[in-house]
Amino acid sequence: MIEHSRHGDIHELRFARLPVNALHDELLDALLTAHARAIAEGARGIVLSGNEKVFSGGMDVPYLMSLDRPAMKACWSRFFAAARTLAGSPIPVAAAITGHNPAGGCVLALCCDYRVMARSADPAKPFRIGLNETQVGLAVPEAIQYLMRRVVGAQRAERLIVAGAMVDSERAHALGIVDELTESGEVVARCVVWLQSILILPSAPMLATREIARADVVAALAAFGDRELDGFLDQWDTPDTQAALQMVMARLKK
Repeated sequence: MIEHSRHGDIHELRFARLPVNALHDELLDALLTAHARAIAEGARGIVLSGNEKVFSGGMDVPYLMSLDRPAMKACWSRFFAAARTLAGSPIPVAAAITGHNPAGGCVLALCCDYRVMARSADPAKPFRIGLNETQVGLAVPEAIQYLMRRVVGAQRAERLIVAGAMVDSERAHALGIVDELTESGEVVARCVVWLQSILILPSAPMLATREIARADVVAALAAFGDRELDGFLDQWDTPDTQAALQMVMARLKK
């Protein structure tokens, strides 16, 4: 589920669940385990990457649709645990966004310190990123909205999130959703370069300053507790959400 490789003291954790790295219990558990392993093995920085066309397709809707409420709650709990782990990582994490990155994949990338996104080889078919939850019938929790507001500002975040917009890589860069654009084969390398640029600084002061700077992200995700998750799941069985999810299922079967 996760391929673990090394670039010196920077470890790369690569999603490896074909075809689109859809997030489910096993993949989320693998991410949590791989992050802990990297730190235990002395990693000073982490690159989180995907495949050449998709970073992550977000939560696995067909899988979620097969679960009862307790199992679904457990899966979403793992997702938010993964988000909190990336946001609160004791070492910097860069997201190598090697392709499309909707919904849950976008959330995980927004939890990282730095984001590099690939330009598509076909300008007519650019890679896209965004929180498109409203398009599939889900309200976006405050904790996730905060992640987008933090990088693009309140008004722009509102426009993007309410519309469920998926923006192309060039606009994502202009808005600040991603920090850097590069060619497809260079995304991981650029993440490594950025990590190296901060890892040459005096370690303790840099990490302490980073912890202070990212405390708001950690607090926003920590505020999403059991009650908030239950409220989020209550909408799952509403007619609008079920109709939208069935449309997603129909598209995936084609």
